[in-house]
Amino acid sequence: GYWLTTSFVEDARTVAKEGKEITFYDSNSGKPLFVAPKGRSMEDFLKESGSHGWPSFRDEEVVWENVRCLGDGESVSVDGTHLGHNLPDSSGNRYCINLVSVAGRPVGGEEE
Repeated sequence: GYWLTTSFVEDARTVAKEGKEITFYDSNSGKPLFVAPKGRSMEDFLKESGSHGWPSFRDEEVVWENVRCLGDGESVSVDGTHLGHNLPDSSGNRYCINLVSVAGRPVGGEEE
C-alpha cells in the first residue's frame, strides 16, 4: 500500500498519543467519511490496515450519512467518490479504502 510510504502511520500514532481519533474526509466534497479508531486501539487499526495493504475500517467507524456500500461491495461517498470495497472477514465488514480518496480537508477547513 502506497499509504505506508506517507507520513500517515507516524501521524496516526501521534494522534493516538493525544487520545484522539482521526476523521477521514472525502477528497472531493470534504464531508467526513470515517472516524478511527472506534472500538479498538490505533495500533489495532494500523496492524489490520497494514496486513491488508489498505486503511481498513469497521462498521462503527463509517459515517453512514456520507457513505454507501453498493451491491457489488464497492464503497462510495454519497457524492460519488470511489472509496474502495467492503471485503468482509471473520470479524465482519471490512472497508478497504484508498487513502487518496479520504485525504480531503473538511468543508470550511475546520477539522471536527
